[in-house]
Amino acid sequence: MAFREKIAWLTLGSMVVAYTIYFSLLAAYFDPGLPAGPRTVQMLALFGGVTIVQVVLIIIVSAVMGYRAQREAQARPDERDRAIARRAGSIAYYVLMAGMVLVGVVMPFSEPGWRITNAALAALVIAEATRYGLIILSYRRGWHG
Repeated sequence: MAFREKIAWLTLGSMVVAYTIYFSLLAAYFDPGLPAGPRTVQMLALFGGVTIVQVVLIIIVSAVMGYRAQREAQARPDERDRAIARRAGSIAYYVLMAGMVLVGVVMPFSEPGWRITNAALAALVIAEATRYGLIILSYRRGWHG
């Protein structure tokens, strides 16, 4: 398995776990009845905690993986790696734009601010998951743009 594919698996897996925890805890414990200030602090604390754990996990595991495969980890991306990243990024962009249209054009007329904020976060997460999923799929199937 290519080093960049391993990093994509690591990132995708950590995102799925982190944001499943975030959105599950948000649904279970978030109190929309709180005034805006405490509600915002509650959401930010949860998001900050989940994000810090995810980032630390990615840094530690990538460092270990990089140490074990130093030559491959230090290699510059070749034409295939760049083509895979370009293709995955361009498709993920359309996923992100669809989410942002929903968040910025549709939701402001019917939803409170905290739902719009979390929908925007969900759109970002879905777009990034799409990008990493396509990177993995491309390495697995041999697609390169």
